[in-house]
Amino acid sequence: MNPSLDELILDLTSGEDSRAEAAAKALAERGRDAADALRPLLTSEDADTRWWALRTLAESEAFDLEDFLRAVEDEESAVRQCAALGLLRHPDERAIPALVHALQDEDQLVSRIAGDALAAIGKAAIPALSDFLEKSASESAAQQMARVNAVRALAAIADPQAIPALMRASEEGSLFMRHWAEVGLESLGLDMVYMKLD
Repeated sequence: MNPSLDELILDLTSGEDSRAEAAAKALAERGRDAADALRPLLTSEDADTRWWALRTLAESEAFDLEDFLRAVEDEESAVRQCAALGLLRHPDERAIPALVHALQDEDQLVSRIAGDALAAIGKAAIPALSDFLEKSASESAAQQMARVNAVRALAAIADPQAIPALMRASEEGSLFMRHWAEVGLESLGLDMVYMKLD
């Protein structure tokens, strides 16, 4: 006999990872009814409950972008990581502003996943990434990492529209910035040395 939604949610929030994982898979397969039952958990005071609800909704055909846009600003870094992974799994141009903001997260994993999600969105993310690189400064470790992950995303997108931003990044002092800029330029066939002739 199949367990009820209430029984599966009890397993999901049991605090036992094996039970929760099995419940997450079963709930994800139950579509809209399960998603509607899970959404109240997204505002739980317990971060672990919020994480499991997001993890399950990320797998569901009833995925709702708004759930993940809100969660990527959660106070708990593990929840923000899970939200960013959900946005990576479901690339959507509407998530670009939130993901550019998430690039600047103090948690390095959130920043990295946000960059991966922007790369997954592709060409549509290039203007926002280029604008971010032009206007941001490397005043803190988080800002430096955000800029590196932005360049890494542009390199992964590998579209000619990103060339100006990659060229500027290749001239920066940061070794990581230069590395990813060069990777991006090489993927576009621009691995030659440019020289300014007087």
